[in-house]
Amino acid sequence: MTAVLGGCGLGGGSDEVTLRLVAADYGDSKANSSQGYWAALVKDYEAKHPNVKIDVTVYSWNDVDRKVKELVAAGDAPDMAQIGAYADYAAKDLLYQAGEVLSIPVQGDFAPQLAQAGEVSGVQYGMPFAASTRLLFYNKALFAKAGISTAPTTWEELADDAKALEAEGVKYPYALPLGPEEAQAETMQWLLSGEGGYAGTIGTYDIDSAQNVETFDWLKNELVGKGLTGPVAPGSLNRAAAFTAFAAGDVGMLNGHPSLMKAATKKGVQVGMVPMPGVKGPSSSVMGVADWMTAFKKNGHSEEIGSFLDFVYDEKNVLTFSREYDLLPVTDSASDAMGAAARDKDLKPFLDELPVSTLYPVGKTSWATVSAAVKKRIGQAVTPTGNPSGVLAQLEAMASSADAAAQ
Repeated sequence: MTAVLGGCGLGGGSDEVTLRLVAADYGDSKANSSQGYWAALVKDYEAKHPNVKIDVTVYSWNDVDRKVKELVAAGDAPDMAQIGAYADYAAKDLLYQAGEVLSIPVQGDFAPQLAQAGEVSGVQYGMPFAASTRLLFYNKALFAKAGISTAPTTWEELADDAKALEAEGVKYPYALPLGPEEAQAETMQWLLSGEGGYAGTIGTYDIDSAQNVETFDWLKNELVGKGLTGPVAPGSLNRAAAFTAFAAGDVGMLNGHPSLMKAATKKGVQVGMVPMPGVKGPSSSVMGVADWMTAFKKNGHSEEIGSFLDFVYDEKNVLTFSREYDLLPVTDSASDAMGAAARDKDLKPFLDELPVSTLYPVGKTSWATVSAAVKKRIGQAVTPTGNPSGVLAQLEAMASSADAAAQ
């Protein structure tokens, strides 16, 4: 979907500036398209800044990153782009640094771990725009039917609960979506719960670490190999299908984010949510996800871009967006307001996880390549003939090569 909002050009006078923003659509229908959010925000901004016009083009998440890439390749970069990644553009020196456009109070208001995730070589180029975390979702009614009184806190308890659910005929005791849609997310959540991750403490890839191999050995042997992940092979199960099955009451447990809570509740599912179980207790780190705002240098206008982005990140506007799309605020001020508001109580469990969340290594220009490889290959690690150590070693070799090539 494409929608053009805001000003119509430079006809308002020689001092008038028109800024172009390409943005992603967070809505799931025409009624709640991001078109409406941006239209209202732009109208409010332009009323206060008559010499600045904002043209906003909204694309679906399936198209927005590609569209921006095409515009940049054609020498027609927008002034701003709200997209899924920023590191490639930063590496090519196409972006303003956050500090070159944002006021000091606004830049300082970003949640620290999100601001840090927006850095390349210690300099922030990616400005977080939306965030979410993941929790373990479980179906309270299915748990009660299986005689399970409390949610799992360890891997062993999760496996025991999955066995009890399987014995009661639950279709997906634990849904493990390692299909190509978003396997990198499910993989990261499990790696973190095993005290591992995609990257080590010094920032280099460490995909085949001992902890990561142990995690996938456990998944293969204790969940998949014992028939506790449902009728679809994990490598063929996509997140969207797993979420749909949970909302239909066919899943006992899975990793989910806030939008699933809303969808499942609408379908009458009694949803429970807890931190992801770990080896000996709840995971000390959970997966966080952020989308990014970028400011391109090609057309100049850093002052006008900064003025508009300061407005975008005003507490009121951040809260409005977050509440509309069941996402987490990216600023401390809006997070504090959401945490204290009774109307946001359903989002509070996710908000509480944000300070201890770990994000994808998005500051690496190689991450897009590595993520695509994980989506394609990781499901093979848990097949009956799969070799977790071998698959993770192949991914590590590819990741290290891609990282070296990007230097």
